[in-house]
Amino acid sequence: MTLFGTIHEQPIARRINWVFDLARRYSAEFCSPEAFLARERYLALHPTAIAVLKCMDGRINIPVATNTPPGIIQPFRNLGGMFDMGWPHLGEVLAQHVQRMVRSGRRVLILITYHFSRGDVHRGCSGFGCDTVAAIAHTRQIQSQMEAIFGAAHNSVYPLICGFETDEDALLLHSSDGQILDLSADIPVDELEVELAQRFHDMPQEMRCDLLPLLAGNLSHIKGLRQERRALTVEHREWMICLGRGFDFLHTPNLALIVGPYSPDLADPIRKAAAIIENNMAAGRIPADGFLLLASVPYDEIGVDRARAVMKSHFLSKFAAEVIEREFPDLAGKMIRHTAVLDWNSRRIETLSEPS
Repeated sequence: MTLFGTIHEQPIARRINWVFDLARRYSAEFCSPEAFLARERYLALHPTAIAVLKCMDGRINIPVATNTPPGIIQPFRNLGGMFDMGWPHLGEVLAQHVQRMVRSGRRVLILITYHFSRGDVHRGCSGFGCDTVAAIAHTRQIQSQMEAIFGAAHNSVYPLICGFETDEDALLLHSSDGQILDLSADIPVDELEVELAQRFHDMPQEMRCDLLPLLAGNLSHIKGLRQERRALTVEHREWMICLGRGFDFLHTPNLALIVGPYSPDLADPIRKAAAIIENNMAAGRIPADGFLLLASVPYDEIGVDRARAVMKSHFLSKFAAEVIEREFPDLAGKMIRHTAVLDWNSRRIETLSEPS
């Protein structure tokens, strides 16, 4: 078997080295002339800015599931895809992102996601206790909040509820009148445009045109997965807790539980992530020799912005470690901490030494 197929079974030191090598290779590819030009060409053809609110579950990788070039979709992650636009940090970050895009003449499509498994309800979202009905109800609350902030006419910002079926990485788009466009249903690619126009008539035409490549990419991705074995990617096998932002390099499913720095009660998703890691070890899905706690904060500019990112990343790492040490003392003995910042322009991760 290849390293890709056995990475979850490797000793912890080898797993950590593999992760940082993966990050270096991702940055090198992101910075390559071909990748840079591909992003520029894609954005010239499809100017709608796309953001996605999603669960910290490592299986939820929308760029991979839609065959979209890295760097196009702006991710926001948290436990269970649970968000509240009243949260100070989330509200500010998302509102600033939307206003920056709109000022440059771009509309914004925000995918508000939930996830579930058709094959086994217990492979669903742990954040909602595998209750898909509750998860969908929560996405509707977020959608209503966004409409109150950005407008319900959807001329500039369209908050779209989107399911993600993890067995096949299939998208399910929910229209305002209750219809669902389920891409696992073998919809012919040449019928997607008509389907979108019929079900999402309140979505600006330009936005529908820019959504089409994601849907076509998802159909292609689903077809490819149906020809492969999926036994390793349909259950929780995470062995990393990633706290902060800048983890786009984690393409392999079920490596990491990613906790965004948005909730005022940051300890809650950390506790939930630690419990999943502990259960994975107890069930023998991952080795019990250790797990990685990785904090990362992105920066745009050197100087003050980077210095702020360094301080924030150290804070997040220390905060998470204290939660785990206090509430999971046995697991804490197996914790290996790495603290980093991320150069957003190059997607290069920079590990930091612990403060003296």
